[in-house]
Amino acid sequence: MFDPKTTVELKCYVYLLVDPVTKTPFYVGKGTGNRVFNHLQNAKDGRKGTEKLKEIRHILEQNLEVEHVIVRHGLNDKTAFNIEAALIDTFKYIPDFKTFVRGNIQGGTNSIEKGLMSAQEIIRKYNAEPLDSIAKDCVIININSSYKRASGEDRLYQATKQIWKMADPRKSNLKYVLSEYRGQIVEVFEVVRWYTKKRGYNPGTKKYGRTYLGYGFDGHVAPDHIRNKYINKSISHKKKVGASNPITLNL
Repeated sequence: MFDPKTTVELKCYVYLLVDPVTKTPFYVGKGTGNRVFNHLQNAKDGRKGTEKLKEIRHILEQNLEVEHVIVRHGLNDKTAFNIEAALIDTFKYIPDFKTFVRGNIQGGTNSIEKGLMSAQEIIRKYNAEPLDSIAKDCVIININSSYKRASGEDRLYQATKQIWKMADPRKSNLKYVLSEYRGQIVEVFEVVRWYTKKRGYNPGTKKYGRTYLGYGFDGHVAPDHIRNKYINKSISHKKKVGASNPITLNL
């Protein structure tokens, strides 16, 4: 459920109910407050008459949870209505919506700030406390270019562990990696091992066509006593405008 502070920021929003197995949306809606969660409660209360509620109960019977995705928020009612209608019409022609979402589509500023997010990401965004320092055995890795919102925990891990151009983290005894997305710490991983791997420079750069030796890691979500120090905290106030290095060793 959304807390009061998040509810105020949300205003009117458009949302999807998503099957956790197929990652396919099965319902589009708009609303305010905790409207996105009302369908789940209605299904649990045994209300009848709609395919939507049957689908929710089917998911619950498998001991799974419906995924709640906020497509756009901070809207007025008219705009939300138009977006909802446009999505419904689009779904008629794009049966496999997850392919569309994961396509090579670059959003603008509004897409970044008000765009596709899970319900938990919405809550984190509007309750983030500032993070002013990190321990010496931690590194922050920015994953803006490799992660898409609402794409799941495994995708978050994969986006963070990939090869990075950085000083040898083993010499600095770096034990924890803080995943930073759009100025917020979205996960904390404990490193089991660092490894090296060659990687090519990105297209459009001066060194494109050449390779460098980068570092990646294998690991898992950090223990709570470490994770809770950093998770959902914001470093937006520490970020320099135009900074391009994804690696941060101190704030």
